[in-house]
Amino acid sequence: MIHFGAISEQEFLANYWQKKPLLIKQALPDFISPITPDELAGLSLEDEFESRLVRGSTSNNKWSLDNGPFTEDTFSKLPEQDWTLLVQGADRFIDEVHDLIKHFDFIPRWRFDDVMISYAAKGGSVGPHFDYYDVFLLQGSGRRRWHISSKHCELDNYLDDVPLRIMNTFEAEQVWDVEPGDVLYVPPKVAHHGVSLDDECTTLSFGYRAYSAQELLESVNQQSEDKNQYYQDPIWHNQNTPALIPNSAIIQAQKTLDIGAEDFACFVTQLDSLDVQLLQHFEPDVFDKKAHYQLHPSCKIAYLLINEMPKVFINGHYFDTQAFDTNLNLLINFCNQRSVDATQHLELATRLFKENLVVIID
Repeated sequence: MIHFGAISEQEFLANYWQKKPLLIKQALPDFISPITPDELAGLSLEDEFESRLVRGSTSNNKWSLDNGPFTEDTFSKLPEQDWTLLVQGADRFIDEVHDLIKHFDFIPRWRFDDVMISYAAKGGSVGPHFDYYDVFLLQGSGRRRWHISSKHCELDNYLDDVPLRIMNTFEAEQVWDVEPGDVLYVPPKVAHHGVSLDDECTTLSFGYRAYSAQELLESVNQQSEDKNQYYQDPIWHNQNTPALIPNSAIIQAQKTLDIGAEDFACFVTQLDSLDVQLLQHFEPDVFDKKAHYQLHPSCKIAYLLINEMPKVFINGHYFDTQAFDTNLNLLINFCNQRSVDATQHLELATRLFKENLVVIID
């Protein structure tokens, strides 16, 4: 898990999450990136991966954006510096990357989106920008300099005629240099600008969903007048239950609209189109009654506790567990650990396997 250093995990949840940025030095001591720059470039040659190539710098604000898949010839023609390669959703394909998400499970897993990995040559950057979602930026290799600012984070403060959302006016309030194992947390609407300091710079971005009022309302067939309003998390209290949707989260959602707990659970576990495609093309092995299974990396799972009974939701739908004899502790452990041992819970493992939701753990 993350080492927060001078503050506690609960202090982070209460005072920093969705409020202000925090640099956590050596959050993962002795961290070694599971992917090298060359391996990342190799992934960008494949159709399965969503990849982008950004060229440019703030020195002249001349920026270009190309979408993959790329070819080896693409990289042979790149300049020596001022470019960045980004590969989205690496956790869906690389087990070692997917396993890293567990370090951040003090935030509910149903809030998690995906892991993007970037490599930047010296001077490489994607420009100063801000987002509406939360992100943990784990330095994988090399060094990067981050410039942070809460100023001028407005939608009309973007460069015109640039294929990226790059801020026109940016004033750094904090400057931090990061090394492997350091984690920078950036909350919504805080501008950040990272520049590679060498030719070994890889960064793993653990992004969390931003729920707009418009999305929430559309999920229950309602309309919104304030499309720029976003759901705000409650103060989380980590109890090692990353799949639980606590009542506090429902109350927060109901500040935005009239939505029931079950509708909210369906919404937060809904898959995007890319994950739907991944699961549609997924072909499981032959079922093994003695195997240990885990949810496919594309799956989203959450549960509500209603009268101390778990009600489970997977991929935007209620998952009926009443059809078979269910040990409540095993069921709750499955939701939170995303895994099930067929020797302990054969009926659950069989059901998940038949619905193409699980893979065997080696």
